[in-house]
Amino acid sequence: MRDLLRDILRDYSGFVELRYHSKVFRSVTAEKGRIERTAVRRRSGVGVRVLEAGTWGFAATGDPSPAAIRKAIAEAQQAARASADCRRQKLKALPSVSLAQGEFCEPGVEEVVNKPLEAKIQLALETEAQARKSSARITSASCTYNEIYEEKAIVTTDGADVAFRLVRPELRIQAVAEADGQLSSGTESIGVTGGWDCLFRADPLQMAEKAAATAVDLLSAGYAEGGWATVILSPSIVGLLVHEAIGHTVEADFVLAGSVAAGKLGQRVASELVTLKDSGRSELMPGAGGTLPVDDEGVPTQTTTIIQNGILVSYLHNRETAAHFGVEPTGNARAWEYADEPLIRMRNTYIEPGSQTLEEIIASTPDGYFLDGARNGQADSTGEFMFGVERAYRIRNGKLAELLRGVTITGNAFEVLQSVDAVSRDFRWDLGSGHCGKGQPAKVDAGGPYIRCRAIVGGRQPA
Repeated sequence: MRDLLRDILRDYSGFVELRYHSKVFRSVTAEKGRIERTAVRRRSGVGVRVLEAGTWGFAATGDPSPAAIRKAIAEAQQAARASADCRRQKLKALPSVSLAQGEFCEPGVEEVVNKPLEAKIQLALETEAQARKSSARITSASCTYNEIYEEKAIVTTDGADVAFRLVRPELRIQAVAEADGQLSSGTESIGVTGGWDCLFRADPLQMAEKAAATAVDLLSAGYAEGGWATVILSPSIVGLLVHEAIGHTVEADFVLAGSVAAGKLGQRVASELVTLKDSGRSELMPGAGGTLPVDDEGVPTQTTTIIQNGILVSYLHNRETAAHFGVEPTGNARAWEYADEPLIRMRNTYIEPGSQTLEEIIASTPDGYFLDGARNGQADSTGEFMFGVERAYRIRNGKLAELLRGVTITGNAFEVLQSVDAVSRDFRWDLGSGHCGKGQPAKVDAGGPYIRCRAIVGGRQPA
């Protein structure tokens, strides 16, 4: 396909970008000892972007024939010309950048794609059964195995000429416990870019037991007292914080729209203990779920330092915003499917580890909370956030005490990061099984060390 795209572009001048994208989704869900759902969905086609009259034109076709692709190019050119008068600031040229060439294949592709469907079904059934039999109080459980296999070829008239393949398997287990009419749930999940063995760096049966144990333990858990508190955040919550409440505010399209990070380059926005990065690679440990070698503009996905020792030093860019700010693109342009235009999206976002052990941080905390297990939440362009916490433990006199339920954490992400006074040397990726939404989905990952900071803990107010 890459050769075909290259041959077509020989007939065009100006900027034309052709992106072939084939995607196969597979999913298996087990509940109540049986397979409830299996699904396979395939999508493939070519997305076309042109830069003409100072603006973009986009078109797409599910027909990969030369005639259909040429027709899509003509449609994209027509769309650019028709909309050019409506664009206030014309895009004169894209910044010069070293564009990717060659072929890449992320590890594990053949291993996962060639794994028999029966093995994936058996995995879901055994894992769900393990969750149900872990306790008599477990009333229901589910296990879902998903995988996304992708092939891409990106060719542009200014030098990109690249193809790559990757696969992203993931596993999610949920258990529900019941006692005296009360319900509680526990969830464990993992998602990676890589092979079968990479997915199972965590044992699925142990994951099932942990999900069930969480559900059962939460039945008898009490509630936290609301208010400002010292908190130790696990890598899953650190990842959610830096992705949702920091990462989106530094995506350059959001910056131009007026996010809280606008105009703050060179300013202190976090503790000097905080260095925040976004990378197309799986740094520090393998398998990060947002890994990819090249973005959807053909730019290599290098590591970008966003915050260096507390100072905001970079935004995340595509080629257009890089031209606006006079910097190089960071390889953050991504499209979910062939018919989607590339948007600025994160890849793998993380805080670098520090020097302390988790045990040292807990022991030096006289009063506070240990928060682990991220549930859903929300954040906005001001950096304000509210996240649910699955497991919260009271810290008393430097030791973990009682388990608490129904806990939330709230605050302004930049203010929370400014209060960081301890960072562990432990590190974990912990958000690879989810999707980021920004007009279209994207597979990402996020994580980091354990950090100690100040935030508002939501719970029951004392009488």
